[in-house]
Amino acid sequence: MVCVRRCSGVRRWLTFATGLVECLCFAGAVFGWASLVFVLKSEGYFSSLCVNSTGINGTHTLDCHGQDEQFSLVFTIASFMNNFMTLPNGFLFDRFGTTVARLFGISLYTMATLLVAFSSAVLSNLLFPAMALLAVGGILILMTNMQVGNLFGARRSTVITLYNGAFDSSSALFLIIKLVHEAGVSLRALFLVLSACSSIHVVRTFFLLPRHFIPYPLPEKYSYGVSCGKAKPQSLESSTENSIKTSAEETPLQTEFGSKQVKSFRDCVMSRFFFWHLIWLSVIQLRHYLFIGTLNPMLQRLTAGEPSLVSKYINAFAATQLCGVLCAPWNGIIMDRYKGKPRAEGESEQEADLRASVLSLALTAFQCVLFSMFASIPSLPLQYATFILQVLNRSFLYGGNAAFISMAFPSCHFGKVYGLVMALSALFSIMQYPCVTLVKDVLNGDPFYVNIGLTILSLLAFVHPISVYLHCRSQAAQRRNKL
Repeated sequence: MVCVRRCSGVRRWLTFATGLVECLCFAGAVFGWASLVFVLKSEGYFSSLCVNSTGINGTHTLDCHGQDEQFSLVFTIASFMNNFMTLPNGFLFDRFGTTVARLFGISLYTMATLLVAFSSAVLSNLLFPAMALLAVGGILILMTNMQVGNLFGARRSTVITLYNGAFDSSSALFLIIKLVHEAGVSLRALFLVLSACSSIHVVRTFFLLPRHFIPYPLPEKYSYGVSCGKAKPQSLESSTENSIKTSAEETPLQTEFGSKQVKSFRDCVMSRFFFWHLIWLSVIQLRHYLFIGTLNPMLQRLTAGEPSLVSKYINAFAATQLCGVLCAPWNGIIMDRYKGKPRAEGESEQEADLRASVLSLALTAFQCVLFSMFASIPSLPLQYATFILQVLNRSFLYGGNAAFISMAFPSCHFGKVYGLVMALSALFSIMQYPCVTLVKDVLNGDPFYVNIGLTILSLLAFVHPISVYLHCRSQAAQRRNKL
Protein backbone atom coordinates (compact mmCIF):
# COMPACT_ATOMS: atom_id res chain seq x y z
CA MET A 1 0.00 0.00 0.00
CA VAL A 2 2.90 2.38 0.84
CA CYS A 3 4.45 1.58 -2.55
CA VAL A 4 1.16 2.35 -4.28
CA ARG A 5 0.78 5.72 -2.54
CA ARG A 6 4.39 6.64 -3.24
CA CYS A 7 4.05 5.65 -6.89
CA SER A 8 0.84 7.66 -7.17
CA GLY A 9 2.48 10.75 -5.63
CA VAL A 10 5.54 10.53 -7.88
CA ARG A 11 3.36 10.01 -10.96
CA ARG A 12 1.21 13.02 -10.05
CA TRP A 13 4.20 15.35 -9.74
CA LEU A 14 5.84 13.89 -12.84
CA THR A 15 2.61 14.49 -14.76
CA PHE A 16 2.57 18.09 -13.51
CA ALA A 17 6.24 18.77 -14.33
CA THR A 18 6.19 17.23 -17.82
CA GLY A 19 2.92 19.00 -18.62
CA LEU A 20 4.47 22.30 -17.58
CA VAL A 21 7.47 21.68 -19.85
CA GLU A 22 5.17 20.68 -22.71
CA CYS A 23 3.11 23.88 -22.44
CA LEU A 24 6.22 26.01 -21.86
CA CYS A 25 8.18 24.74 -24.85
CA PHE A 26 5.56 24.02 -27.50
CA ALA A 27 1.87 24.81 -27.00
CA GLY A 28 1.66 28.57 -27.64
CA ALA A 29 4.54 28.96 -30.09
CA VAL A 30 2.33 30.72 -32.66
CA PHE A 31 2.14 33.81 -30.44
CA GLY A 32 5.87 34.33 -30.90
CA TRP A 33 4.94 35.37 -34.43
CA ALA A 34 6.80 38.71 -34.23
CA SER A 35 10.13 36.88 -33.82
CA LEU A 36 9.40 34.42 -36.63
CA VAL A 37 8.37 37.24 -38.99
CA PHE A 38 11.85 38.74 -38.62
CA VAL A 39 13.37 35.41 -39.74
CA LEU A 40 10.87 34.95 -42.57
CA LYS A 41 11.60 38.43 -43.91
CA SER A 42 15.31 37.64 -43.97
CA GLU A 43 14.48 34.47 -45.94
CA GLY A 44 12.48 36.50 -48.49
CA TYR A 45 8.96 35.24 -47.71
CA PHE A 46 6.33 37.38 -49.51
CA SER A 47 9.16 39.64 -50.74
CA SER A 48 7.47 39.82 -54.16
CA LEU A 49 4.90 42.13 -52.54
CA CYS A 50 7.55 44.79 -51.87
CA VAL A 51 7.52 47.53 -54.53
CA ASN A 52 9.77 50.43 -55.37
CA SER A 53 8.37 53.83 -54.39
CA THR A 54 9.50 57.43 -54.43
CA GLY A 55 9.90 59.29 -51.15
CA ILE A 56 9.03 62.91 -50.39
CA ASN A 57 12.53 64.14 -51.29
CA GLY A 58 12.60 62.10 -54.49
CA THR A 59 14.65 59.21 -53.12
CA HIS A 60 13.76 55.67 -54.15
CA THR A 61 12.67 53.39 -51.32
CA LEU A 62 11.29 49.88 -51.03
CA ASP A 63 7.67 49.88 -49.89
CA CYS A 64 6.89 46.59 -48.08
CA HIS A 65 3.43 47.42 -46.73
CA GLY A 66 1.99 44.62 -48.86
CA GLN A 67 4.42 42.14 -47.32
CA ASP A 68 3.56 43.30 -43.78
CA GLU A 69 -0.15 43.03 -44.56
CA GLN A 70 0.28 39.45 -45.77
CA PHE A 71 2.18 38.48 -42.63
CA SER A 72 -0.58 40.13 -40.58
CA LEU A 73 -3.17 38.08 -42.47
CA VAL A 74 -1.29 34.85 -41.69
CA PHE A 75 -1.34 35.69 -37.98
CA THR A 76 -4.99 36.79 -38.09
CA ILE A 77 -6.05 33.44 -39.58
CA ALA A 78 -3.84 31.49 -37.15
CA SER A 79 -5.13 33.34 -34.07
CA PHE A 80 -8.70 32.90 -35.33
CA MET A 81 -8.20 29.16 -35.78
CA ASN A 82 -6.53 28.95 -32.36
CA ASN A 83 -9.79 30.07 -30.79
CA PHE A 84 -12.50 29.01 -33.18
CA MET A 85 -11.37 25.39 -33.50
CA THR A 86 -11.37 25.09 -29.72
CA LEU A 87 -15.13 24.44 -29.96
CA PRO A 88 -14.92 21.22 -32.02
CA ASN A 89 -11.79 20.33 -30.06
CA GLY A 90 -13.78 20.72 -26.84
CA PHE A 91 -16.49 18.37 -28.09
CA LEU A 92 -13.77 15.95 -29.24
CA PHE A 93 -12.13 16.07 -25.82
CA ASP A 94 -15.39 15.64 -23.87
CA ARG A 95 -16.60 12.84 -26.15
CA PHE A 96 -13.46 10.74 -26.74
CA GLY A 97 -11.15 11.70 -23.90
CA THR A 98 -7.52 12.65 -23.47
CA THR A 99 -5.72 10.09 -25.62
CA VAL A 100 -7.74 10.65 -28.80
CA ALA A 101 -7.71 14.44 -28.42
CA ARG A 102 -3.96 14.56 -27.80
CA LEU A 103 -3.06 12.27 -30.68
CA PHE A 104 -5.16 14.45 -32.98
CA GLY A 105 -3.51 17.63 -31.67
CA ILE A 106 0.00 16.18 -31.93
CA SER A 107 -0.70 15.15 -35.55
CA LEU A 108 -1.76 18.70 -36.43
CA TYR A 109 1.28 20.16 -34.68
CA THR A 110 3.65 17.84 -36.51
CA MET A 111 2.07 18.62 -39.88
CA ALA A 112 2.49 22.34 -39.13
CA THR A 113 6.20 22.11 -38.33
CA LEU A 114 6.82 19.96 -41.42
CA LEU A 115 5.01 22.49 -43.63
CA VAL A 116 7.22 25.32 -42.35
CA ALA A 117 10.32 23.13 -42.72
CA PHE A 118 9.60 22.49 -46.39
CA SER A 119 8.33 25.97 -47.22
CA SER A 120 10.45 28.63 -48.91
CA ALA A 121 10.20 32.14 -50.33
CA VAL A 122 8.68 30.60 -53.46
CA LEU A 123 6.19 28.61 -51.35
CA SER A 124 5.36 31.42 -48.92
CA ASN A 125 1.65 30.56 -48.97
CA LEU A 126 2.39 27.35 -47.04
CA LEU A 127 2.58 29.61 -43.98
CA PHE A 128 -1.22 29.96 -43.99
CA PRO A 129 -2.04 26.27 -43.30
CA ALA A 130 1.15 25.80 -41.26
CA MET A 131 0.42 28.53 -38.70
CA ALA A 132 -3.27 27.57 -38.51
CA LEU A 133 -2.39 23.92 -37.78
CA LEU A 134 0.29 24.98 -35.28
CA ALA A 135 -2.27 27.09 -33.41
CA VAL A 136 -4.96 24.37 -33.33
CA GLY A 137 -2.52 21.65 -32.29
CA GLY A 138 -1.04 23.87 -29.60
CA ILE A 139 -4.36 24.77 -27.98
CA LEU A 140 -5.31 21.07 -27.86
CA ILE A 141 -2.07 20.33 -26.02
CA LEU A 142 -2.97 23.04 -23.49
CA MET A 143 -6.60 21.92 -23.16
CA THR A 144 -5.70 18.32 -22.37
CA ASN A 145 -3.11 19.48 -19.81
CA MET A 146 -5.35 21.82 -17.81
CA GLN A 147 -7.16 18.85 -16.24
CA VAL A 148 -3.92 18.13 -14.35
CA GLY A 149 -5.07 20.87 -11.94
CA ASN A 150 -7.76 18.43 -10.76
CA LEU A 151 -5.02 16.34 -9.14
CA PHE A 152 -4.10 19.16 -6.75
CA GLY A 153 -7.40 20.00 -5.02
CA ALA A 154 -7.06 23.34 -3.19
CA ARG A 155 -4.29 24.44 -5.57
CA ARG A 156 -6.35 23.71 -8.66
CA SER A 157 -6.64 27.32 -9.85
CA THR A 158 -2.92 27.91 -9.33
CA VAL A 159 -2.03 24.90 -11.50
CA ILE A 160 -4.49 25.88 -14.25
CA THR A 161 -3.19 29.46 -14.38
CA LEU A 162 0.40 28.23 -14.27
CA TYR A 163 -0.19 26.04 -17.32
CA ASN A 164 -1.80 28.93 -19.15
CA GLY A 165 1.18 31.10 -18.23
CA ALA A 166 3.50 28.44 -19.62
CA PHE A 167 1.39 28.47 -22.80
CA ASP A 168 2.03 32.23 -23.08
CA SER A 169 5.75 31.85 -22.38
CA SER A 170 6.12 29.25 -25.12
CA SER A 171 5.88 32.11 -27.61
CA ALA A 172 9.57 32.61 -26.76
CA LEU A 173 10.25 29.43 -28.77
CA PHE A 174 10.36 31.53 -31.93
CA LEU A 175 12.85 33.89 -30.25
CA ILE A 176 15.14 30.89 -29.74
CA ILE A 177 14.63 29.93 -33.38
CA LYS A 178 15.48 33.51 -34.40
CA LEU A 179 18.70 33.56 -32.36
CA VAL A 180 19.82 30.11 -33.53
CA HIS A 181 18.98 31.04 -37.14
CA GLU A 182 21.14 34.15 -36.82
CA ALA A 183 23.94 31.85 -35.64
CA GLY A 184 23.79 30.05 -38.99
CA VAL A 185 21.35 27.14 -38.54
CA SER A 186 18.80 26.81 -41.34
CA LEU A 187 15.09 27.32 -40.76
CA ARG A 188 14.40 23.88 -42.22
CA ALA A 189 16.69 22.11 -39.73
CA LEU A 190 15.13 23.95 -36.79
CA PHE A 191 11.58 22.99 -37.70
CA LEU A 192 12.56 19.39 -38.43
CA VAL A 193 13.86 19.20 -34.86
CA LEU A 194 10.49 20.52 -33.64
CA SER A 195 8.76 17.81 -35.69
CA ALA A 196 10.90 15.13 -34.06
CA CYS A 197 9.93 16.41 -30.60
CA SER A 198 6.38 15.21 -31.26
CA SER A 199 7.53 11.74 -30.25
CA ILE A 200 7.96 13.04 -26.69
CA HIS A 201 4.33 14.20 -26.64
CA VAL A 202 3.16 10.76 -27.79
CA VAL A 203 5.14 8.97 -25.06
CA ARG A 204 3.69 11.27 -22.39
CA THR A 205 0.16 10.71 -23.73
CA PHE A 206 0.31 6.97 -23.08
CA PHE A 207 2.36 6.88 -19.88
CA LEU A 208 1.53 10.00 -17.85
CA LEU A 209 -2.05 10.91 -18.71
CA PRO A 210 -5.39 9.07 -18.38
CA ARG A 211 -7.07 7.55 -21.38
CA HIS A 212 -10.24 9.51 -20.66
CA PHE A 213 -10.27 12.31 -18.02
CA ILE A 214 -9.04 13.34 -14.60
CA PRO A 215 -12.33 13.93 -12.72
CA TYR A 216 -13.04 16.75 -10.27
CA PRO A 217 -13.49 16.45 -7.36
CA LEU A 218 -10.94 13.63 -7.37
CA PRO A 219 -12.40 10.28 -6.19
CA GLU A 220 -10.63 8.33 -3.45
CA LYS A 221 -7.90 5.94 -4.62
CA TYR A 222 -8.03 7.44 -8.11
CA SER A 223 -5.25 6.14 -10.36
CA TYR A 224 -4.29 6.62 -14.01
CA GLY A 225 -1.52 5.93 -16.49
CA VAL A 226 1.18 3.38 -15.67
CA SER A 227 0.28 1.64 -12.41
CA CYS A 228 2.51 -0.06 -9.86
CA GLY A 229 1.90 -2.64 -7.17
CA LYS A 230 -1.73 -3.75 -7.08
CA ALA A 231 -3.15 -0.36 -8.05
CA LYS A 232 -5.32 -0.26 -11.13
CA PRO A 233 -6.39 2.81 -13.06
CA GLN A 234 -9.91 3.74 -12.03
CA SER A 235 -12.47 3.28 -14.76
CA LEU A 236 -14.00 6.25 -16.54
CA GLU A 237 -17.51 5.20 -15.59
CA SER A 238 -16.87 5.04 -11.85
CA SER A 239 -14.86 8.27 -11.89
CA THR A 240 -17.50 10.14 -13.85
CA GLU A 241 -20.33 8.81 -11.70
CA ASN A 242 -18.50 9.83 -8.53
CA SER A 243 -17.64 13.24 -9.96
CA ILE A 244 -21.20 13.97 -11.09
CA LYS A 245 -22.61 12.87 -7.75
CA THR A 246 -20.25 15.23 -5.90
CA SER A 247 -20.94 18.00 -8.38
CA ALA A 248 -24.65 17.61 -7.75
CA GLU A 249 -24.02 17.95 -4.01
CA GLU A 250 -22.06 21.16 -4.67
CA THR A 251 -24.98 22.43 -6.82
CA PRO A 252 -23.09 24.38 -9.50
CA LEU A 253 -24.88 27.68 -10.07
CA GLN A 254 -28.01 26.12 -8.54
CA THR A 255 -29.08 29.46 -7.11
CA GLU A 256 -29.24 31.00 -10.54
CA PHE A 257 -31.32 28.26 -12.08
CA GLY A 258 -33.18 26.95 -9.07
CA SER A 259 -32.05 23.35 -9.60
CA LYS A 260 -29.96 20.96 -7.53
CA GLN A 261 -28.99 18.88 -10.52
CA VAL A 262 -25.95 19.31 -12.74
CA LYS A 263 -26.91 21.84 -15.42
CA SER A 264 -27.12 20.99 -19.07
CA PHE A 265 -24.71 22.47 -21.57
CA ARG A 266 -27.54 24.63 -22.92
CA ASP A 267 -28.20 26.10 -19.45
CA CYS A 268 -24.51 26.95 -19.17
CA VAL A 269 -24.51 28.77 -22.51
CA MET A 270 -27.71 30.69 -21.75
CA SER A 271 -26.45 32.00 -18.40
CA ARG A 272 -25.45 35.61 -17.91
CA PHE A 273 -22.09 34.44 -16.58
CA PHE A 274 -21.33 32.91 -19.97
CA PHE A 275 -22.37 36.07 -21.85
CA TRP A 276 -20.37 38.56 -19.80
CA HIS A 277 -17.39 36.23 -19.59
CA LEU A 278 -17.42 36.05 -23.39
CA ILE A 279 -17.41 39.87 -23.63
CA TRP A 280 -14.63 40.07 -21.03
CA LEU A 281 -12.43 37.64 -22.96
CA SER A 282 -13.22 39.00 -26.42
CA VAL A 283 -12.39 42.66 -25.89
CA ILE A 284 -9.15 41.97 -24.01
CA GLN A 285 -8.08 39.31 -26.50
CA LEU A 286 -8.69 41.61 -29.48
CA ARG A 287 -6.41 44.20 -27.89
CA HIS A 288 -3.62 41.62 -27.57
CA TYR A 289 -4.04 40.09 -31.02
CA LEU A 290 -3.88 43.47 -32.73
CA PHE A 291 -0.77 44.39 -30.74
CA ILE A 292 1.08 41.15 -31.61
CA GLY A 293 -0.03 41.16 -35.24
CA THR A 294 1.12 44.75 -35.84
CA LEU A 295 4.20 44.80 -33.60
CA ASN A 296 6.71 44.40 -36.41
CA PRO A 297 5.38 47.23 -38.63
CA MET A 298 4.87 49.42 -35.54
CA LEU A 299 8.53 49.01 -34.59
CA GLN A 300 9.51 49.63 -38.21
CA ARG A 301 7.67 52.94 -37.99
CA LEU A 302 9.05 54.00 -34.59
CA THR A 303 12.65 53.09 -35.51
CA ALA A 304 12.46 54.59 -39.02
CA GLY A 305 13.15 51.11 -40.41
CA GLU A 306 16.52 50.58 -38.65
CA PRO A 307 16.94 46.74 -38.76
CA SER A 308 19.23 46.49 -35.71
CA LEU A 309 16.80 48.50 -33.55
CA VAL A 310 13.82 46.48 -34.76
CA SER A 311 15.68 43.26 -33.95
CA LYS A 312 16.61 44.59 -30.50
CA TYR A 313 13.01 45.40 -29.59
CA ILE A 314 11.68 42.16 -31.10
CA ASN A 315 14.15 40.25 -28.90
CA ALA A 316 13.08 42.28 -25.87
CA PHE A 317 9.42 41.55 -26.55
CA ALA A 318 10.06 37.82 -27.00
CA ALA A 319 12.20 37.72 -23.85
CA THR A 320 9.41 39.23 -21.77
CA GLN A 321 7.10 36.44 -22.97
CA LEU A 322 9.21 34.03 -20.94
CA CYS A 323 7.90 35.76 -17.83
CA GLY A 324 4.34 34.59 -18.56
CA VAL A 325 4.94 31.38 -16.62
CA LEU A 326 6.04 33.49 -13.63
CA CYS A 327 3.15 35.98 -13.82
CA ALA A 328 0.23 33.59 -14.38
CA PRO A 329 0.39 31.76 -10.98
CA TRP A 330 -0.20 35.08 -9.19
CA ASN A 331 -3.70 35.04 -10.59
CA GLY A 332 -4.32 31.48 -9.40
CA ILE A 333 -2.84 32.28 -5.99
CA ILE A 334 -5.21 35.25 -5.67
CA MET A 335 -8.21 33.01 -6.39
CA ASP A 336 -7.06 30.10 -4.22
CA ARG A 337 -6.20 32.43 -1.34
CA TYR A 338 -9.61 34.11 -1.31
CA LYS A 339 -11.31 30.76 -1.79
CA GLY A 340 -9.49 29.51 1.31
CA LYS A 341 -11.13 32.11 3.55
CA PRO A 342 -13.82 30.79 5.93
CA ARG A 343 -17.16 30.44 4.18
CA ALA A 344 -20.23 32.27 5.29
CA GLU A 345 -22.92 30.10 6.88
CA GLY A 346 -24.78 28.24 4.13
CA GLU A 347 -22.30 29.28 1.41
CA SER A 348 -21.49 26.47 -1.06
CA GLU A 349 -18.01 25.75 -2.39
CA GLN A 350 -19.06 26.93 -5.85
CA GLU A 351 -20.27 30.28 -4.46
CA ALA A 352 -16.96 30.67 -2.61
CA ASP A 353 -15.17 30.04 -5.92
CA LEU A 354 -17.17 32.77 -7.64
CA ARG A 355 -16.53 35.22 -4.81
CA ALA A 356 -12.81 34.51 -5.10
CA SER A 357 -12.82 35.18 -8.85
CA VAL A 358 -14.13 38.79 -8.65
CA LEU A 359 -10.77 40.38 -7.77
CA SER A 360 -8.99 38.37 -10.47
CA LEU A 361 -11.47 39.37 -13.19
CA ALA A 362 -11.38 43.06 -12.22
CA LEU A 363 -7.58 43.15 -11.97
CA THR A 364 -7.27 41.60 -15.45
CA ALA A 365 -9.59 44.25 -16.92
CA PHE A 366 -7.61 47.04 -15.24
CA GLN A 367 -4.32 45.66 -16.57
CA CYS A 368 -5.77 45.60 -20.10
CA VAL A 369 -6.80 49.26 -19.99
CA LEU A 370 -3.37 50.24 -18.67
CA PHE A 371 -1.57 48.14 -21.30
CA SER A 372 -3.73 49.61 -24.07
CA MET A 373 -2.96 53.16 -22.92
CA PHE A 374 0.79 52.49 -22.99
CA ALA A 375 0.53 50.85 -26.43
CA SER A 376 -1.23 53.97 -27.74
CA ILE A 377 1.72 56.27 -26.97
CA PRO A 378 4.15 56.43 -29.95
CA SER A 379 7.33 56.39 -27.85
CA LEU A 380 9.98 53.76 -28.59
CA PRO A 381 11.56 53.48 -25.09
CA LEU A 382 8.07 53.27 -23.55
CA GLN A 383 7.49 50.02 -25.44
CA TYR A 384 9.60 48.18 -22.86
CA ALA A 385 6.92 48.98 -20.26
CA THR A 386 4.23 48.05 -22.81
CA PHE A 387 5.87 44.62 -23.29
CA ILE A 388 5.84 44.00 -19.53
CA LEU A 389 2.19 45.01 -19.15
CA GLN A 390 1.25 42.92 -22.19
CA VAL A 391 2.75 39.68 -20.88
CA LEU A 392 1.34 40.28 -17.38
CA ASN A 393 -2.16 40.95 -18.68
CA ARG A 394 -2.10 38.07 -21.18
CA SER A 395 -1.01 35.65 -18.45
CA PHE A 396 -3.86 36.79 -16.20
CA LEU A 397 -6.33 36.68 -19.11
CA TYR A 398 -5.99 33.09 -20.27
CA GLY A 399 -5.30 31.60 -16.85
CA GLY A 400 -8.28 33.46 -15.40
CA ASN A 401 -10.44 32.41 -18.35
CA ALA A 402 -9.82 28.70 -17.82
CA ALA A 403 -10.03 28.96 -14.03
CA PHE A 404 -13.34 30.85 -14.09
CA ILE A 405 -14.92 28.34 -16.49
CA SER A 406 -13.78 25.46 -14.27
CA MET A 407 -15.35 27.23 -11.26
CA ALA A 408 -18.60 28.53 -12.72
CA PHE A 409 -19.69 25.51 -14.79
CA PRO A 410 -19.83 21.72 -14.21
CA SER A 411 -16.59 19.89 -14.99
CA CYS A 412 -18.41 17.51 -17.35
CA HIS A 413 -18.99 20.48 -19.70
CA PHE A 414 -15.55 22.10 -19.33
CA GLY A 415 -14.25 21.22 -22.80
CA LYS A 416 -17.44 22.34 -24.55
CA VAL A 417 -17.89 25.59 -22.59
CA TYR A 418 -14.21 26.46 -22.88
CA GLY A 419 -14.31 25.67 -26.60
CA LEU A 420 -17.45 27.71 -27.27
CA VAL A 421 -16.13 30.75 -25.40
CA MET A 422 -12.87 30.61 -27.34
CA ALA A 423 -14.66 30.04 -30.66
CA LEU A 424 -17.04 32.97 -30.23
CA SER A 425 -14.22 35.23 -29.09
CA ALA A 426 -12.39 34.21 -32.27
CA LEU A 427 -15.20 35.65 -34.36
CA PHE A 428 -14.76 38.91 -32.50
CA SER A 429 -10.97 38.82 -32.99
CA ILE A 430 -11.41 38.90 -36.79
CA MET A 431 -11.85 42.65 -36.28
CA GLN A 432 -8.07 42.90 -36.00
CA TYR A 433 -7.62 42.59 -39.77
CA PRO A 434 -9.99 45.47 -40.69
CA CYS A 435 -8.19 47.50 -38.02
CA VAL A 436 -4.84 46.79 -39.69
CA THR A 437 -6.28 47.75 -43.08
CA LEU A 438 -7.75 50.94 -41.60
CA VAL A 439 -4.38 51.93 -40.17
CA LYS A 440 -2.61 51.20 -43.45
CA ASP A 441 -5.05 52.69 -45.98
CA VAL A 442 -6.81 55.49 -44.09
CA LEU A 443 -4.54 56.58 -41.23
CA ASN A 444 -1.25 56.46 -43.18
CA GLY A 445 0.24 53.81 -40.91
CA ASP A 446 -0.49 55.68 -37.67
CA PRO A 447 -2.40 53.38 -35.27
CA PHE A 448 -3.01 56.08 -32.62
CA TYR A 449 -6.78 56.51 -33.14
CA VAL A 450 -7.38 52.76 -33.47
CA ASN A 451 -5.49 52.22 -30.19
CA ILE A 452 -7.58 54.88 -28.46
CA GLY A 453 -10.76 53.20 -29.72
CA LEU A 454 -9.59 49.81 -28.41
CA THR A 455 -8.72 51.36 -25.05
CA ILE A 456 -12.27 52.67 -24.72
CA LEU A 457 -13.66 49.29 -25.85
CA SER A 458 -11.58 47.57 -23.16
CA LEU A 459 -13.64 49.30 -20.48
CA LEU A 460 -16.45 46.82 -21.29
CA ALA A 461 -14.37 44.14 -19.58
CA PHE A 462 -15.24 45.63 -16.18
CA VAL A 463 -18.90 44.62 -16.56
CA HIS A 464 -18.07 40.93 -15.97
CA PRO A 465 -16.48 41.24 -12.49
CA ILE A 466 -19.24 43.68 -11.49
CA SER A 467 -21.87 41.13 -12.60
CA VAL A 468 -20.22 38.32 -10.61
CA TYR A 469 -19.86 40.58 -7.56
CA LEU A 470 -23.54 41.56 -7.64
CA HIS A 471 -24.50 37.89 -8.01
CA CYS A 472 -22.43 36.98 -4.94
CA ARG A 473 -23.99 39.81 -2.92
CA SER A 474 -27.47 38.70 -4.00
CA GLN A 475 -26.79 35.12 -2.86
CA ALA A 476 -25.38 36.35 0.45
CA ALA A 477 -28.54 38.45 1.02
CA GLN A 478 -30.77 35.46 0.28
CA ARG A 479 -28.86 33.34 2.80
CA ARG A 480 -29.21 36.02 5.49
CA ASN A 481 -32.96 36.29 4.85
CA LYS A 482 -33.36 32.51 5.22
CA LEU A 483 -31.48 32.60 8.49
